[in-house]
Amino acid sequence: MNAPSDNPADPFKKALAEATKVMANDPDLAVTYSVDPAGQTADSIRLPQVSRRMTRDEVLLARGTADAFALRHKFHNAKTAAKYMPRGQMAKDLYDAMETARIEAVGAQHMPGTAGNIDAKINNEALRKGYDGITQAADAPLATAAGYLIRHLATGRDLPKGAENVMNLWRGFIEDHAGDTLDNIGDLIGDQQAFAKFTRQMISDLGYGDQLGDDPDGLDDDEDTEAETGEDEEEQPDSTGEDEDGEEADASPEQTQEDQQDASQAEVSMDDQADTEMGEETEMPDGEAPIEPPAPMPVSDADPNYRVFSLDYDEEIRAEDLAEAAELERLRAYLDQQLEPLKGAVSRLANKLQRRLQAQQNRSWEFDLEEGILDAGRLARVVASPTTPLSFKREKDTDFRDTVVTLLLDNSGSMRGRPISIAAICADVMARTLERCAVKVEILGFTTKAWKGGQSREKWLADGREATPGRLNDLRHIIYKSADAPWRRTRNNLGLMMKEGLLKENIDGEALEWAYRRVANRQEQRKVLMVISDGAPVDDSTLSVNPANYLEKHLRDVIAMVEKRKAVELVAIGIGHDVTRYYDRAVTITDVEQLAGAMTEQLASLFDDDPRKRARVLGMKNVG
Repeated sequence: MNAPSDNPADPFKKALAEATKVMANDPDLAVTYSVDPAGQTADSIRLPQVSRRMTRDEVLLARGTADAFALRHKFHNAKTAAKYMPRGQMAKDLYDAMETARIEAVGAQHMPGTAGNIDAKINNEALRKGYDGITQAADAPLATAAGYLIRHLATGRDLPKGAENVMNLWRGFIEDHAGDTLDNIGDLIGDQQAFAKFTRQMISDLGYGDQLGDDPDGLDDDEDTEAETGEDEEEQPDSTGEDEDGEEADASPEQTQEDQQDASQAEVSMDDQADTEMGEETEMPDGEAPIEPPAPMPVSDADPNYRVFSLDYDEEIRAEDLAEAAELERLRAYLDQQLEPLKGAVSRLANKLQRRLQAQQNRSWEFDLEEGILDAGRLARVVASPTTPLSFKREKDTDFRDTVVTLLLDNSGSMRGRPISIAAICADVMARTLERCAVKVEILGFTTKAWKGGQSREKWLADGREATPGRLNDLRHIIYKSADAPWRRTRNNLGLMMKEGLLKENIDGEALEWAYRRVANRQEQRKVLMVISDGAPVDDSTLSVNPANYLEKHLRDVIAMVEKRKAVELVAIGIGHDVTRYYDRAVTITDVEQLAGAMTEQLASLFDDDPRKRARVLGMKNVG
């Protein structure tokens, strides 16, 4: 029997789950709530968690996500989608975004209440990705803009501010190239097969026709001939034969188990395919090749114009793969010996940080429970009314625990000696401290494989010295400790920083973007990225054949992207180098001996409840 003090969000969550099943027309659909990213399979839907507080934003996001997934479950046929799916990744992104817009437009026609709920979901996504602050079309995804435009034209509804901004940045380009095709959209959204053909025409109009692959209808002509002489097969749910009474086949809520499995694969595999195909050339359709090959995918999300001469020689490598276990143990012992006088001071600062963080963790309690710690503050009512049951309390887990911190260490040659030693030991102690507070920590380093170019430069010379080739060195990104690895198993890895010849040049922009992608893909609710560097990005080989500010501009672009998207809290510490001109949240220390104190204060301030105190430590201004 449930106590009266059950989670107040439970009735709402139960009602939303039942409404989602009804909307999807599938009583067996499993609906769950999780802090993991929302998702959908053939027979289940995972919605964003709704806390006890039931804030307005939480409720709107859950309702909008539920409606979007329910409509896809009802109005989307996976076999039809797979039949017309293009080959190239950009074309796939456009196809999927426009199909999502079609589904939501059909839902708005049949169930007008879903339109407002999905607007709230779109608004949440647009704000989270910083779409409201984008000023150039190159910074906004074309596929997302195309999906927004289709939804706007099909429903006649205004979009949330951030989404409208992205749509307007690309609208002129889309209408210039595909305006005639767009005129027919109103008659097509109820027919998935016809809309799929429309989408493929749109993709061709926008300049990605070479990524479409073979004509699926042309292939069907040959297949149908064979099918007539073979055994009977199950009829496609989207055929024009014997479907539900009078309802359009594509809008049918009934799907076979095979269809459901295909839907799961079509939904879930999109992100996986994006990762595996990023580095591959797009397959070309049979026949004559296009006059011009498709434009390659940009190297950097922050700046599509940032160039790299060759990615072939870059490496992302674990520290234990750069040295034998015995050597790592020896280097760790050397590191401990070098910093023995400093370890006491660093440990005291770490203990201070731990006390501050744990004090904040212990502030939240749940009251009026049937078991737990006796709540002495409520004993008076028991005395006044002996029939009143005793009240108990329990310390509540806070969102603070669901946090990951990434430390990105500059491993350039200018850090050689005491700076790199102190950076290594501080990262080590911070990892231990935060691990005690149930905060996961990742430690990364960045440098290059060679001085003055390496194999990339040799290839550039052999290929005829192309003008302004972009980055012209071989990157080395090192994983000293992954977020899920316990400190005790990786402590020796930090000794690698003492290895002679490891520290070379520094290309900060690409390293920051690499670290950002790693932490942004984590499932924790709060993500912190701390950068420790002693100078601006420098690579002699790159800067000798590109503009003098080439690497610095890219670093600024990456920082702007990370800070605009707001998915990760970015802070920086400059050692003898003013990093406040790059980062909004940053401090500069003049002596490497101050690093432990700076790291401690930076991390502690991020979890401080007082925004003015937090701003004062981080060096921020104009905080309300």
